[in-house]
Amino acid sequence: MIWDFGKTIQMLTIILSYVNEEKENSKPSLVVCPSSLTLNWLGEAAKFTPTLKACVISGNAIERKKLISNIEKYNLVITSYDSLKRDIDIYAEKNYVFKYMIADEAQYIKNNNTQNAKAIKQITAQTRFASTGTPIENSLSELWSIFDFIMPGYLFKYRKFKEIYETPIIKENDEYKTNQLKKMIEPFILRRIKKEVLTELPDKTITVLYNEMEEEQQKIYLSYLARAKKEVAEEIRLNGFENSQIKILALLMRLRQICCHPSLFLQDYDGESSKLNQCVQVMEDAISSGHKILLFSGYTSMFEIIEKKLKDKQIPYLKLTGQTKVADRISLVDKFNEDKNIKVFLISLKAGGTGLNLTGADMVIHYDPWWNLSAENQATDRTYRIGQKNNVQVYKLITKNSIEEKIYELQQKKAKLVDNMLSNKNTFINQLSKEDIMELFG
Repeated sequence: MIWDFGKTIQMLTIILSYVNEEKENSKPSLVVCPSSLTLNWLGEAAKFTPTLKACVISGNAIERKKLISNIEKYNLVITSYDSLKRDIDIYAEKNYVFKYMIADEAQYIKNNNTQNAKAIKQITAQTRFASTGTPIENSLSELWSIFDFIMPGYLFKYRKFKEIYETPIIKENDEYKTNQLKKMIEPFILRRIKKEVLTELPDKTITVLYNEMEEEQQKIYLSYLARAKKEVAEEIRLNGFENSQIKILALLMRLRQICCHPSLFLQDYDGESSKLNQCVQVMEDAISSGHKILLFSGYTSMFEIIEKKLKDKQIPYLKLTGQTKVADRISLVDKFNEDKNIKVFLISLKAGGTGLNLTGADMVIHYDPWWNLSAENQATDRTYRIGQKNNVQVYKLITKNSIEEKIYELQQKKAKLVDNMLSNKNTFINQLSKEDIMELFG
């Protein structure tokens, strides 16, 4: 079954119920999650199900092998996707059979050809769960891969699935095939929309704040845009669209960086960034009104620039990125939630978009738009979740007449991807086409 909400406590409850019923005869259950969340799972187990014997498979290869050899002593075993793919031969040698196996943040196995997906599908378990807020990010193949984990063969081999469902739905907008596929998957998807069931939550307001580039910033942007258009056209002419995507994404990234702050890649730039000025103004106004802020960005290098502004303004802050040690994540979260003097938490979208409970904040700023709206929504939900007592204000900072506006428009289209398959709508949007990408350079 696929879960996409409040999953940790629900899964712990299921495991505890099973262990209490079977007692000494119970089998261990295995949770596979991003490495940044392993200690979160251990902490939640200690807090809500303290009678469960739990452990995290971590450390060097020798230490992990020793822990794996003693798995049968535990009720709950937690490991990361990265560790599992390194240790898969040990699991196979031991021939363990788990009661439950949970793929947490199951978008990590959305690509069936990755080592993450191949490793987790080799583990034997009586029942499999996939928990994710984003079961479909771009295409139907991702949904197939998750189902191939929880119910191998149910949606056929991928080649047949593509022939029967994916191609007719994507290429031909076949409503009959869409509805047919929905009927097949709906019994196995437990989906809860937060606004429908968490009536105790306060209001959440989302506001798009537009800014216009400073004169020097705009000159750089337009100059680079003109050059990028020529480079893209030449790249596609020489290598074809499919073989040019890395180069295209690199060029798009430069345009996005200019919107954030040109100095992200121009070392001698000493001008202004309209977005940064706007962001600082929003933070100052919010702090003066007693708010605490989560600030997300896809660029950790942007934090270095923001930090200088915060220090100049004498605004206390914390920072969490992919370089933050797993053990330090929880202490940073606790410190932010408990210390009223710390007003800002800088968090990289990839490193901190999931697995954190930050209800101490009541404002979220998305400094730059991410390609996938689901990732932004999951980041926002670090504070808009059970336990939040205050209304939550979300600001999205978008630079006018730039690639960011176009990304924002694409976000709205791609948001339909999940809703169209997991709700009662029938239209379908696939991953970005050549035309979509080229429109970004328009």
